[in-house]
Amino acid sequence: MSAVALAEEDEVRVRFSALRQKQFVLMDKFSELKARLLELTHLSSSTALLHWDLETYMPKRGAAARARSLSSLAAVIHDKFTSPEFEKLITELKSNLDKGLLGEAEACVVREIWRDFSREKKLPREFIEELSLTTAEAHHIWAEARRKSDFSVFRPKLEKIIELKRKEAELVGYKNSPYNALIDVYEKDATAEEVSILFEELKNFLVPFLKKIESSKKNIDTEILKGDYDIGKQRELSREIAEKIGFDFEKGRFDESTHPFTSGFNPEDVRITTRFDKRDVFPAISSTIHEAGHALYEQGLKVKHFGTPLGESRSLGIHESQSGLWENLVGKSLPFWKYWYPRLGEFFPEHFSKISLGDFYKAINVVRPSLIRTEADEVTYGLHVLLRFEIEKDLIEGSIEVGDLPEIWNQKTEELLGIKVPDDARGVLQDVHWSGGSFGYFPTYTIGNLYAAQFYSAAKSQILDLEEEIAGGQFGHLLEWLRKNIHIHGKLYSQDELVTRATGEKLSSKYFIDYITKKYGEIYGLKT
Repeated sequence: MSAVALAEEDEVRVRFSALRQKQFVLMDKFSELKARLLELTHLSSSTALLHWDLETYMPKRGAAARARSLSSLAAVIHDKFTSPEFEKLITELKSNLDKGLLGEAEACVVREIWRDFSREKKLPREFIEELSLTTAEAHHIWAEARRKSDFSVFRPKLEKIIELKRKEAELVGYKNSPYNALIDVYEKDATAEEVSILFEELKNFLVPFLKKIESSKKNIDTEILKGDYDIGKQRELSREIAEKIGFDFEKGRFDESTHPFTSGFNPEDVRITTRFDKRDVFPAISSTIHEAGHALYEQGLKVKHFGTPLGESRSLGIHESQSGLWENLVGKSLPFWKYWYPRLGEFFPEHFSKISLGDFYKAINVVRPSLIRTEADEVTYGLHVLLRFEIEKDLIEGSIEVGDLPEIWNQKTEELLGIKVPDDARGVLQDVHWSGGSFGYFPTYTIGNLYAAQFYSAAKSQILDLEEEIAGGQFGHLLEWLRKNIHIHGKLYSQDELVTRATGEKLSSKYFIDYITKKYGEIYGLKT
């Protein structure tokens, strides 16, 4: 070999050695990042546990002290996440991400953390403390206002929250609308403009379809569902259903709260709540399945990635797709109740022995405009979300005032759903979200329903005899499909990438529209 060739070979070896050395250094830095993230996640899990207790077992008089605890923890997390040491670490890793020196998994972690860090860095510690304290205090004030059905009780605190959320939008920056800075927290890269277009498309389908249903001669009797149902038996049946579809009680809890919710502290500690109605057994079953759907996602995340974006759900829209898929496409389907209806009859024989499965199925799927979002049917639910989206967007943009909310809410309810709101509890005070500062959350419910229909269609085409399995009480293959295609990936892929990989195409409203048209066309005997 010539001297020139030897020199070139030596140069290649040196470059390769330098590259390897740099990669070793990068992996050390990445390990340090993971350690810091794990510490932050433990603190965040503690905060989530305090919130869970706040909404379940904490005595009323403890609210003020709990609010201060949450505020202090939020400030500590913020300080650690935005510290000079953390900034130096993530900045160095981000620079190497841009050079393509990180693997796919590592790149995902750095990319997602850089995004969150860049936003959080713009929020002063004092602001974080104030927002956390205000929203923690607001929960019990909202609950009291709802019990009294008096919006004026909640109004001052809500005005403060909106003031802070507008300030947050200004601090982090936005294009076109301050609402865009808030919705981005829940559904990455979504904008008010895009959501408005999507909602208009659905509204153009839902409103005329609802009129077709209302003009149908089919008379569905929902009074057959009313009765006197023992709460203990309801709790036992709801727990049994959650466990049967896959909720692991060795890694979770099942409790009650005013507003059903799911808390995932880590994949081995996921907690769901529901609420019971002594007069009707189905709301508890439905909300249990809904929250179990959320919980299955949380329990399906990989434990080894806990503390990093690879161990977190992709977005609220994807999360809502999981609860919506289980609650509606499975839990309100005829195959599901072919299995569970006999069991329901065993729990409440004095009632359901007199009612046919067909009549029960129609009753739980009746389409009837109602006041309460969480109790709405699949056809009108999207109109409930549209109402909230329009109101909260206008609130953040400042085109409406908090004091006018009850009147605006009642007017929009009558316009979209054709019903009058009798009181604040069943109107503007029915949702917990605004008390927690969750502006931008509501649109994810409808986005989630679109994802759900598309995911279920793909699963049905890939799993042989899926609905026959469901009718036989077998839910393992469906859960396995969801685990493989959605749960285990965390934030590795964007929403578009995740949906495309699972279904072969990007998100489309077609699947939801087709599902609603077919199901309710059959129930109401419509020509479609």
